[in-house]
Amino acid sequence: MLKILIVDDEVLERKALTKMINSSLEDVMVIGEAPNGRKAIEMALEHCPDIIFMDIKMPGIDGVEAVKEIKKRNSHIRFIMVSAFNTFEYAKEVMQQGVKEYILKPSSKQDILAAVERVSREIYEEYKQREENQNLRENLERAVSIAQKEWVTSLLMNQVQDMTFDEWGQLLGVEITSGHIMLFFLQPTDESELSAVEKQAWYRWLKDSLKSVVKKHEIMIGPITDTQVPVLFLYKKAAEKFHFRMNAQSFIENLITLFKKERFSGKLRIGVGLPYNHANELNKSYHEAVLALEQLIKTPNRRYLFCEKQGSLTDEIPSVSGVFELEKKLLDAVRQGDVNQVLYIFDTFVTKLASNQSVTAPIVKQSFAELFILISRMLHDLGIHYDGTPAIHESEDIAVIMEKGKSHLMSVVQQVQIWRNNHAKGMLHKAKEYIENQYADSITLESAAEYVELSPYYFSKLFKDRFGMTFIDYLTEIRIKHAKAEMEDQGKSLKEICYSVGYKDPNYFSRVFKKQTGLSPTEFRKSAVSQ
Repeated sequence: MLKILIVDDEVLERKALTKMINSSLEDVMVIGEAPNGRKAIEMALEHCPDIIFMDIKMPGIDGVEAVKEIKKRNSHIRFIMVSAFNTFEYAKEVMQQGVKEYILKPSSKQDILAAVERVSREIYEEYKQREENQNLRENLERAVSIAQKEWVTSLLMNQVQDMTFDEWGQLLGVEITSGHIMLFFLQPTDESELSAVEKQAWYRWLKDSLKSVVKKHEIMIGPITDTQVPVLFLYKKAAEKFHFRMNAQSFIENLITLFKKERFSGKLRIGVGLPYNHANELNKSYHEAVLALEQLIKTPNRRYLFCEKQGSLTDEIPSVSGVFELEKKLLDAVRQGDVNQVLYIFDTFVTKLASNQSVTAPIVKQSFAELFILISRMLHDLGIHYDGTPAIHESEDIAVIMEKGKSHLMSVVQQVQIWRNNHAKGMLHKAKEYIENQYADSITLESAAEYVELSPYYFSKLFKDRFGMTFIDYLTEIRIKHAKAEMEDQGKSLKEICYSVGYKDPNYFSRVFKKQTGLSPTEFRKSAVSQ
């Protein structure tokens, strides 16, 4: 209900307006009366009315000055100016303050109520617009968060190779010349595993704390896997090792200070990969962060550790770009549940590692550990719970390590096959039903993925693999099918049909419809009628 304040120096005028409005309109209520401009300013601050009936000619502070003063403090209040013919020149001044309604004394009841209704409609439209804008901002923030997770995940799996820092900078609206990865880990203080609630609470804390502590750089926060979270830091200036370490240490110390104030049942450990000046090398920084964290876990008293040598992976592992490419292919084959392809790529992967005589058991262990982390992340994103990662010991020789790796991959593929044949199949059909039932709403890839509890990245891939079309193509197909059916009802306008099938813009709907059918909505309706 909208609140109205009546301001007039004539008491009879105030009482008459109050009675007229309260007895004739249901969605508004007069909450007070003021005899002059000064009192009107005080009451406006106290009651925050939506509409003020303001007499222009009053002793002391007149209506014009009162409007100006109230507008300074609350720009959302709407005014209906009330005055006699000979004060019309005053009205010009308040019109400059955005006042649109002006009633001349004496006014009929019809004119007064019509003015209230017009202003009320404007206010409700403004409320609606504000709510839509707020929803848009929230959806945008959520979409950005999801996009960041997917981007970081793709980067870690070496699937972002065709974009430069210049292109990243254009997307983000900032200059970017270098970047690196930090891997944050909440290490349980005892043998017991953290609950899902504790993990999510820590993840929320980390995201909020990073945003409050990191001021000068762009960051992208990846998804949580178990209690590990990769974070991509992007810099405007080319990274120099000395300044990079100084800045990172300062930020980390601040974060640790905040962490100590919390009551998480674990220790914060941070592995830091070194910076690179080319976007396609950030995968190396991630591997360095993994190595640093592995070393850090063996050192109980340290909270964070920097990888000491840039490019250490390329120094230790031969043809690292080829290994990374094989990792990517191997992950894709595992996701598909393709046993033959997994075995073939794994053998190639092993051959690649073994092709250099300098490769030792620790290096093979390191390579397999990193591969298993990537597989674990992929399984987590698919919603597959599998805890069979093998323990690899320092004393084991290369043949044993490779056999363990092969056995682990076969177990993982078996789990993926079961999931694809049962769970994934059911979830994808569930997703189709969701689309068919909710097509008229503002559904997105993210909302559909969330509905079936998959990450958007893998939901998109699985959907296309299963049905031979993308999520958006299927949604469009469903919407256009329903639009065609509704066009048979000649009583419905094309604009109504547009909104009823989930589109917000009639022009966009028309373009999509023509692309799908070869005819515009008007042409299609005419052809349907003629048949």
